[in-house]
Amino acid sequence: MTRAPLLLAASLGVVALTACGGAVEAPYEPGVCFAVEEGAEGEAPAFHKLAEDQPQIEHCAARLEEMRLRFLRQGGSRQEITGAYQGQYIFLDREGVWIGKTIDGSRFILMARTGDGRLAVPGAITRDATGRPIGVAAPPETPPAAPAGQ
Repeated sequence: MTRAPLLLAASLGVVALTACGGAVEAPYEPGVCFAVEEGAEGEAPAFHKLAEDQPQIEHCAARLEEMRLRFLRQGGSRQEITGAYQGQYIFLDREGVWIGKTIDGSRFILMARTGDGRLAVPGAITRDATGRPIGVAAPPETPPAAPAGQ
């Protein structure tokens, strides 16, 4: 009789460890960008093909940003979007684009938002004295001056 509770506890422990280690990996289809719909508590996320022939993860992030803005224009209020590209998760939020190997693990910055809301590589962003990003546009080109006497 004392072995039954011990076996039950051991098998419950194995089931619990299996559930914890069973993180859902992002699909790896070359060039395919997915929108990810996170499942309810205990459910796996759903992957919806958003775009094909995307040459880099930044292009997939741009497709996800387009989707986010389209939903906002239609009256949606969701600011955070999750996607996947070639085995990595992509997370868009108001600060920028983050990537990670798992849906709930560590995230690393890929692109940050400029002062006017566009996405850029973090090193290319100009910041003010407080660290806040500021949008900088290139100066307009001036037409060449006409030669004197003409």
